[in-house]
Amino acid sequence: MNVAIIGTGYVGLVSGTCFAETGNNVICVDIDEEKVRKLTAGEVIIFEPGLDEVLARNVNAGLISFTTNLKEAVEFADVIFLALPTPPDEDGSADLSYILNSANEIGGLINNYKVIVDKSTVPVGTSKLVRHELLKKSKFPVSVVSNPEFLREGSAVNDFLFPERVIIGTNDDKAAAMMVELYKPFIKNDSQLLLMDEKSAELTKYAANAFLATKITFMNEIANLCDRVGANVESVKLGIGSDSRIGSKFLNPGIGFGGSCFPKDIQALVKKAEENSYNFRILNSVIEVNEHQKVVLVTKLKRYFESKLEGLRIGIWGLSFKPNTDDIRMASSLKIIDPLVTKGAFVKVYDPVAMNNAKHILGDKVAYMQTAQEAATDVDALIIATEWEEFCNFDIKLLSQIMKNNVVFDGRNIFDPKEMGKLGFHYESIGRPLIK
Repeated sequence: MNVAIIGTGYVGLVSGTCFAETGNNVICVDIDEEKVRKLTAGEVIIFEPGLDEVLARNVNAGLISFTTNLKEAVEFADVIFLALPTPPDEDGSADLSYILNSANEIGGLINNYKVIVDKSTVPVGTSKLVRHELLKKSKFPVSVVSNPEFLREGSAVNDFLFPERVIIGTNDDKAAAMMVELYKPFIKNDSQLLLMDEKSAELTKYAANAFLATKITFMNEIANLCDRVGANVESVKLGIGSDSRIGSKFLNPGIGFGGSCFPKDIQALVKKAEENSYNFRILNSVIEVNEHQKVVLVTKLKRYFESKLEGLRIGIWGLSFKPNTDDIRMASSLKIIDPLVTKGAFVKVYDPVAMNNAKHILGDKVAYMQTAQEAATDVDALIIATEWEEFCNFDIKLLSQIMKNNVVFDGRNIFDPKEMGKLGFHYESIGRPLIK
C-alpha cells in the first residue's frame, strides 16, 4: 500500500519506518529541509533504540523516502497519516492548528479517494473538524479515521511492530477495510484489533494515558505516606501488585512523570471535560500531586542541609524524563535544578543521551560532565533523577570513594538501602526507610 506520513517527529518517523518494514511504500513529509536531508541519508534525528537500524534498512531498500513536497505525497498515497504536534494551548486545551491547517492544505491537493488518518493524540471531535477542513477544498470523497498511537519512548519500534492493540476509529466500511489490511502484518490475533467509532477512539487514547498517570500518582502518594509512618513502599508494591485486578505495572514510586504525553494529555482531557461542564476532579488532583512530587527530593535535601545550599556542590544523574530517551520535556530533573541553582548551589549534571537537549534549556546554569563518575566526584550530595541502567549498575563502593560527602537522594529507588547503609551513606529514597 502507498502511505504518506505528514510530520516526521517521534510518532511520524517511527510509524513511517515500521510501515515500510512490512513492505509498504512510504513517503514522509516535513517542512524542515535540513531534517529531510538527514533522514534521506538514513540519519536518525531522535534517540530511539533500534530505529536507526530499521530506518537505514528501508531507506536502502527504497521503501521509505522523505520530502518537503506535500503535493507529491498526497497524490502518491492511498492512506495519509497526520502525525503532527498538538501542544497545549494557554488554557491547557490541545492546539489543533497544525492538524487543521494541514488538513485544509491537503484537501486542495487530493486527486482521488483518500483515507486521512489522525495519528496524533487529539481530543474528542477532531475527526469531524478534520473532515470539515478537507471537504472545504477536496473535489473527491475522503474518509477520516482516528488511529491513536500507543508508543512508549524507549521501546517505540517494538511497540509498533508488536502492538498490544490497534484501535481503528471509523464508521466507514471501506476505510476500515483499508486500515485492517495495512495493519494485518502486525496483528497476531483478532483480539488485538479494536474497531470503534471516531469519538470513542479519540477518547480511548486520553483515557489510557490518564489512567496510567493516575496509577503512578497514587503510588507516589502511598510512598509519601510510607515516609511518614515508617512503612516500606517496596513491600506495599508487591502486596498490591500481586492482585490481578491491580497488576504490577506502573507501581514504581518516584519523582513524578514527565515527557511529551502524560502531562499535556491530562491537561487536554481536563479542559475537554470543562468544555462539557464536567469537573474531572481526580485528574486535577493528579496534576497537583505530580507537580509536588517532582520537587520532593529538593525538600529532602533542604531538610538535610538545613536549607543552607549556597556553595554546595550537587551532582545530578539523569536529565531525560525516563531512561532510553533523550526527551527532557516536563522532566523532573528540570524542576529539581532550578531551586538548587537559585539558592546558590553549584550543580554538575550527566545524562547518557539527553545532554544536548538539556543545554538548549539549561544553558550555563549547570556544569555538564562527560561521565556519571565525573558528575559524582567531590560533591556534597548526589541526586538520582533518571533510572538509566548505567546508574543502576554503578559500583557503589567507588561512589563512596569519590564523593566528598556520602549523601544520596535517590528519586528512582535504584540502590539497595541496606547496601548503602553498610558503606556509610546517608541514603534517602522514595517511600523506603531512611538509611543514615
